[in-house]
Amino acid sequence: MSPVDWHRKLEELVQVSSEIILGKTHQLRLAISCLVASGHLLLEDGPGVGKTTLAHTLAMIMGLNYQRIQFTSDLLPTDILGVSIYEQDSGQFRFHPGPIFTQLLLADEINRATPRTQSALLEAMAEAQITVEGKTRHLPNPFFVIATQNPSTQLGTFQLPESQLDRFLLSLSLGYPDAEAERTLLGGRPRQDLMRELSACVSPEDLSALQGAVSDVHVSEALYEYIQALLSFSRDCNRFIQGLSPRAGLALLHCARAWALLHGQQYVRPEDVQAVLPGVVRHRLRITNSEEGASGDPAAILLQQVAIP
Repeated sequence: MSPVDWHRKLEELVQVSSEIILGKTHQLRLAISCLVASGHLLLEDGPGVGKTTLAHTLAMIMGLNYQRIQFTSDLLPTDILGVSIYEQDSGQFRFHPGPIFTQLLLADEINRATPRTQSALLEAMAEAQITVEGKTRHLPNPFFVIATQNPSTQLGTFQLPESQLDRFLLSLSLGYPDAEAERTLLGGRPRQDLMRELSACVSPEDLSALQGAVSDVHVSEALYEYIQALLSFSRDCNRFIQGLSPRAGLALLHCARAWALLHGQQYVRPEDVQAVLPGVVRHRLRITNSEEGASGDPAAILLQQVAIP
């Protein structure tokens, strides 16, 4: 398929999901770009703005098997990964897979679990496999994690470590709907009823082909230099506690390619990098002084200070 054909297919995903998540077209484009780029998604927001609904909607329109885990302080790693149980009939231990063995896993309120339980996702998110009792088990392909996170100011939350945050390709905030969208939401059918009518817009084969098409989107040498300049500035400017990692650079590249494909382009423009940059850095960069730069916005600082080659 040509980039134009992929553009039509991706626009269909945006259109269908926009009928469930009202007034958030830009965030939906970013979320779909994240999954098409084979990345994991972190949704940071207060309760009740549609984070869980978004995750479920994406799973349904992409035809993915879906499991949800409600993270709580008493959740154990075995509740996620699975456990071996002794069976008297066979006289052997049998491994019972946990809910992580799915194509799209919703880790709901991930920061309400302890760091020990949070870390159970690290290997899965990095390598699409888990190691239990000394044995490596591969996860389904594709495998995505969409995690929701409540503000750290709320009671009963544990801050995610930097190593965990860095494994999420994008971090998004839905925020409150605008007045028009909220009026439609109040007067319309319940979202749950609408979701029951959803059907898959793409097949697993289409999704795999889409992910392959992302790698075919051309990136010029000048654009590589621009991405490297953004990375170098974040590390050398002394405005951030810690600069962007090489994984963050790859995330920025992959997501910009997916964003370009979503818009029917055969190559990545600087504008594509700038469009996805806020979502790539918002969970990775913390400024050293909130009074510095553009009101403490890491992406704004990078965009203002790093010129396009």
